[in-house]
Amino acid sequence: MKKEIKLLKLKLLNFKGIKQFTLDTRGENVKVYGDNATGKTTLFDAFIWLLFDKDSQNKKDFQIKTLTKENKPISGLNHEVSGLFLIDGAELSLKKVYSEKWTRKRGSAESVFSGHTTDYFINEVPSKKKEFNDQVSSIIAEEKFKLITSPSFFNEQLKWQDRRKILLEISGDVTAEEVFSENPSVAALESILNKRSLEEHRKVIAGKQREINKQLDAIPVRIDEIQRTVEDTSTLNEQELHDEITFLQGEVESLEEELRSARNGEAISEKKKRILQLQNELQELKNVLQDKEYKKINEIKDRLYPLRSKLNEISIEIKSNQRQLSLEKDNLNRLNAEIESLRQSWCDKNEETFDQHQTECPTCGQGLPKEKIDQAIEKFNFHKSEALTEINERGRSIKSQKEKSEDAIQELESAISNLQGAYKSEKETLLSLEKELEDAQNNRSDISAEPIYQNKQAEIEAIQKEIQQFESSTDEAVQLIKNDINSKKQEILLLQKDQAKIDHARHVNDRVRQLEQEQKELAEQYEQLQHQLFLTEEFVRTKVNLLEEKINSKFKYARFKLFKDQVNGGLEETCETLYEGVPYSSGLNNAARINVGLDIINTLNDYYGISAPIFIDNSEAVTSLIDTNSQIISLNVSEQDKQLRVGVEDNSLITVDCEVSV
Repeated sequence: MKKEIKLLKLKLLNFKGIKQFTLDTRGENVKVYGDNATGKTTLFDAFIWLLFDKDSQNKKDFQIKTLTKENKPISGLNHEVSGLFLIDGAELSLKKVYSEKWTRKRGSAESVFSGHTTDYFINEVPSKKKEFNDQVSSIIAEEKFKLITSPSFFNEQLKWQDRRKILLEISGDVTAEEVFSENPSVAALESILNKRSLEEHRKVIAGKQREINKQLDAIPVRIDEIQRTVEDTSTLNEQELHDEITFLQGEVESLEEELRSARNGEAISEKKKRILQLQNELQELKNVLQDKEYKKINEIKDRLYPLRSKLNEISIEIKSNQRQLSLEKDNLNRLNAEIESLRQSWCDKNEETFDQHQTECPTCGQGLPKEKIDQAIEKFNFHKSEALTEINERGRSIKSQKEKSEDAIQELESAISNLQGAYKSEKETLLSLEKELEDAQNNRSDISAEPIYQNKQAEIEAIQKEIQQFESSTDEAVQLIKNDINSKKQEILLLQKDQAKIDHARHVNDRVRQLEQEQKELAEQYEQLQHQLFLTEEFVRTKVNLLEEKINSKFKYARFKLFKDQVNGGLEETCETLYEGVPYSSGLNNAARINVGLDIINTLNDYYGISAPIFIDNSEAVTSLIDTNSQIISLNVSEQDKQLRVGVEDNSLITVDCEVSV
């Protein structure tokens, strides 16, 4: 069921130059006539300000106060707008009062202007701002209200993105499946998108294309840079260089062999072999002697290790027995002390005698009967005998413990004495072995003092002197061969540099081919991305065509263009209202604009399920308004009407209370 809002009455007081005006519509369509600057648009401003604190151009900061000819606000006036609405048959009164605030500071006789206040009334009842706004919001949201009360608001106040959003909300979006069904050529996108949205994938494509372009731009520069490092090799022959280097290296090897022969000679070589043989024999002598001495030392160590372990075990056992002996001696001392204490207790108890005072009555002091006295003496003797018996039994028990402790002490002392004797004997054996080990380590033989060692060392020294004499006589010949070798090596080095030039040129050519292949692959990747981009554009084009058909079917006159072609063949999203092919923003006359706006309002009314008063400014430009179920308040320019005049559609007049200021 559609909600219906009608304006019954709108009253202005000191609002934007109108001192007093009452628009009494009686819930009907009315026409307001007036010359320019008589306040027609002000009625719409007042209507919107009453509800939303803005003017008809959606501006919040606008001048409400009445101005003088000098363009200064007139002070001391209250600025009021009140409206009486009929909402689904029920009346609702709203009023808003904008006032100056004057305050008197302490100690001052004059009041000072300190700002403005706004008072709110619902059905004449003073209300808080929140209550007022909640009441308005309960009727309809602000943006929806402006959309259905002004034919120009949708096309002139909203951004195209917001217009597009509303249209999609009305018609419902087109699914990807519908697009694929309409245009099977873009069905490949379903797998390409990989759960990404179309816009996300377009961003991915753009990012990849930027990266590929960077790489493609860089490849020619990289090719140029590496080609600059190549020297001219047109006069060089790689095979000839290789053969020449091989020949020179063979000559160098021959010269080096000649050099070695000149340096060493056969005699020197044999003598060096003899020196090596003698050095090996000396080392064998050292090894034999060292093995013999190390064997003796290791034998002594093998005997020492178990002996030390045994001494450690005896020492531990002695300490354990000594601790046990100390505990037993402490126990014996305790038992002796307890026996002495029992002996003293027995004597003390044995010397106790019957107290004769117990033969007298403790109350009157008279002697007790003989049988009472005999009973008391018998009881005393019984308890004394029991106590002495108990002491004797305790004494016998402790004496038995003492005897066991004395036996244990004797056994421990005997064991400790035996262990200490064994420790002393093993210790003497250990000291003897340690002395033997020390002597064996300190008295190792010096092989260099052996005659056989000295003879071999002397032979080595004699041979070395002979070698020196041979070498000194060949220095001049060696130097000549060295010079020849260095000359050949210098030639080889120059030839190898030419070889390196050829190798570098080959590597550069390989790298250039690699970069060119990479360039080709990148270009192919770019083309693939371009194809994907084309598919996305075709997808959008198909979707937009479907959307336009779907959206346009909701309107009788208005048509909508949701994209425009770009120079590069791509698509750019937009939202342009058309009427008979003419864009709203360019070329469309005022009458067509108003009727297109009314057509949009009719659709919005159906979609939102609500209708509200529509203010049509410059209505005189329209000879015939399209049909609408909403209340129409037409604002018409009429040069002869110097004050506002209100009439109904049948041209009869409605009396208004009107007074316009300067």
